[in-house]
Amino acid sequence: MSLDELGQRIGHHFDDESLLQRALRHRSWCAENGDVPSNERLEFLGDAVLGWAVADLVFRRFPDEAEGALTARRIDVVQEAALAGIAREIDLGDAILLGNGEQQAGGADKASILSDAFEAVLAAVYLDGGAAVAFGVVERLVGPHLAELSARPAHRDHKTELQELCARRGRSVPQYELTSTGPAHAKVFTAKVVVDGAVAGIGTGGSKKAAEQAAASLACDDIA
Repeated sequence: MSLDELGQRIGHHFDDESLLQRALRHRSWCAENGDVPSNERLEFLGDAVLGWAVADLVFRRFPDEAEGALTARRIDVVQEAALAGIAREIDLGDAILLGNGEQQAGGADKASILSDAFEAVLAAVYLDGGAAVAFGVVERLVGPHLAELSARPAHRDHKTELQELCARRGRSVPQYELTSTGPAHAKVFTAKVVVDGAVAGIGTGGSKKAAEQAAASLACDDIA
């Protein structure tokens, strides 16, 4: 696929095509081609661009939902599998530059590689066209998937969300600490969730599960 064709699928004409070229360079290809810069720095920036744009979209599209529900919707659409699906819709895998070994191993369709490249491409759009253009690309490519979620309940497993979020951000696996107060027939449980050695959320509930879910929900808000 040519860069022009990919630009059309993304919805942006690049004035500086070198940005798009760099966004497509997987580290395996770079190691075989003079150790030139890979797309990893752009991926870092693109993750932030995506997070900002999706937060704006869910905030505006779901005006009656509370913070926790908005966070759940955002996490749902920016997780690796979702981004890989969007990357496949524009055939991004056909354009990613991979080393021979990664290419033979089917890297062009690996969710991790596709999602990282998608974020790198968003960063390239942001650097080439500015924030408004990047937002427009996210709205066009990611926005329809948010609309699909509108018919689904926003109630989710916050512990699973938090675990996925921590994995995506390179944080430690969440650990829960439980205490309880009150008589046996009316206990109130308090859960602390610890990430990277620090308390990320504290929740209470009438059961251990409810307290952990409440703590995880707050931690998602804090980390996302």
